Amino acid sequence: MVDVILGLQWGDEGKGKIVDFFAKNYDVIARFQGGPNAGHTLYVDNKKIVLHQIPSGIFHEEKTNLIGNGVVLDPITLRKECNDVAAMGVDYRKNLFISERAHLILPTHRALDKASELSKGHDKIGSTLKGIGPAYMDKTGRNGLRVGDLLDKNFTTQYIKLRMKHQRLLDNFNFTEDISNWEEDFFEALEFLREFKIVNGEYFINEKISSGKKVLAEGAQGSMLDVDFGTFPFVTSSSTISAGVCSGLGIAPQKIKEVIGITKAYCTRVGSGPFPTELTDATGDFLRNAGNEFGSTTGRPRRCGWIDLVALQFACMINGVTQLVMTKADILDGLDELKVCKSYFVNGEEKNYVPFQMNRVNIEPGYESFQGWKTVVSEMKSYTELPDKMKTYINYLNNFLKVPVKYISNGPGREQIIGA
Repeated sequence: MVDVILGLQWGDEGKGKIVDFFAKNYDVIARFQGGPNAGHTLYVDNKKIVLHQIPSGIFHEEKTNLIGNGVVLDPITLRKECNDVAAMGVDYRKNLFISERAHLILPTHRALDKASELSKGHDKIGSTLKGIGPAYMDKTGRNGLRVGDLLDKNFTTQYIKLRMKHQRLLDNFNFTEDISNWEEDFFEALEFLREFKIVNGEYFINEKISSGKKVLAEGAQGSMLDVDFGTFPFVTSSSTISAGVCSGLGIAPQKIKEVIGITKAYCTRVGSGPFPTELTDATGDFLRNAGNEFGSTTGRPRRCGWIDLVALQFACMINGVTQLVMTKADILDGLDELKVCKSYFVNGEEKNYVPFQMNRVNIEPGYESFQGWKTVVSEMKSYTELPDKMKTYINYLNNFLKVPVKYISNGPGREQIIGA
């Protein structure tokens, strides 16, 4: 049996904390897509740590963690991340496994990412410049190197061949930045990577499922950044939705049971792209500052706005979401009035669906207003303690989305989660 946890907005929904919270109920936690562009923030023993590639179950000693074949892996980032985890007393080598089919991010992928983004001028998509896009392009173009290739004696030859191909592309961009330091770090990190438990991921995880183990698939980024169904071209390069679990881990669709979708009580986005409910006023500033809305991977300030139920309903549909977790509910404590977007006015006409190309049409959100609860909820332990006005807000979401909010996160701490 496999359950899935994924984000339903434009990323940064708080997936790391939620996976960490649920991990105690599972035997295996597996990342199925994305790369070091993910930034899953956890607070363990009051210490903050941000995981980019390691599954968020790593702090549960008895749990197995798998980096699946759908992930693109940066060995340099992984080494640093492992060192950070080890500094918190975790023996990551004991329970961290890596699929041999996961593709590697090379130094030239990072260079190509930077060169491509610079060439776009004002049309930048807001890449994290981690090399994720070029690595996935090599995967679909059947050029990439995989983790399993590290065990081949001809790996260096394969690397040089691909590096020369990348160099020709970089020459076309007139990219002249010296990446020799990146390459030195890369080859040092490869030796580190070779020491891991490199497995045939699809057999590994299906054997776990067949033996009755419970698997939690951990998504990265958010559904509105999905390469097919997100706000293209301002999207990531992988399948961030529940369908990506099958191709990203090698499991059959019928093995999936619960799809747990995560949404903030409001909405944020990093980088460029459409954002119908964005607030550029004092309320937007309040959400950013109160919610500490700065990218855990890039440090960039996040754009903030009201929750978008049109986009959220769309995300629930394409993922088959069975239950919701609402995060950062406590950030709304200080507001007198709250709004939710219940429809779009597309070129003046009211619609209840996400347009094909959001950046080509004029979208004005249609709002429903609610009174703020003006109560500090971060210390509350049960749903019955929550203020009535907050329950009214949650019930509206339940009725609109036809998917229940089962959990409410009321603070950054590991245990600050209330069952609804």
